[in-house]
Amino acid sequence: MYILVTYDVETSTPEGSRRLRKVARCCMNHGQRVQNSVFECEISEAMFVQFKQELSQLINPTTDSIRIYRLGKNYHTKIEHIGQQTSFDIDAPLIV
Repeated sequence: MYILVTYDVETSTPEGSRRLRKVARCCMNHGQRVQNSVFECEISEAMFVQFKQELSQLINPTTDSIRIYRLGKNYHTKIEHIGQQTSFDIDAPLIV
């Protein structure tokens, strides 16, 4: 499945800044950053459950927020982009 993850972590304290870095790192492990606090992830249902659990353990639920949008399998028809392209096609071959 294809998902979009956005987050807002309160960073007015050193602890909040650490949480922000941990949430970003967790998201990078599962997808690609397309904007500062926005990640696109292609993930299995089982990995999705694990990913949500990891994220929920990292945040402070009283001050932080995570939103997850399920775009499904036909996500190509649901994404439009205007401006500078900063991401790559997850389905395309990656040459390193």
